[in-house]
Amino acid sequence: MPTPLLPVSMRQVSDHQIGIDWNTGHKSVFEVRALRIACQCAQCIDEMSGKKTLDESSVPMDVKPVVVQPVGRYALHFEWSDGHRTGIYTFEHLMNCCPCDACKAGRKA
Repeated sequence: MPTPLLPVSMRQVSDHQIGIDWNTGHKSVFEVRALRIACQCAQCIDEMSGKKTLDESSVPMDVKPVVVQPVGRYALHFEWSDGHRTGIYTFEHLMNCCPCDACKAGRKA
């Protein structure tokens, strides 16, 4: 049975970046606004069609997480400075959002 993907630490890299170190040894650095835009909740994605309904221009450039909480052993819940509070980011989704070159290349393959 494969080891489940888990974050081992999370840190503020800069005013606009969050870092997550994974139990795989991988280190992700996310732009916080990009994470907010990547929300997959029913307010941001149409549940029937899967079409993104979030207007990206409505997300402030300086948006930041104000609360980050674990959800079981599979996700993180973010509450954002723009008032958005309904998104759950599974660890798999976070890894799929990782902007590093190795992850981008893996998604293209």
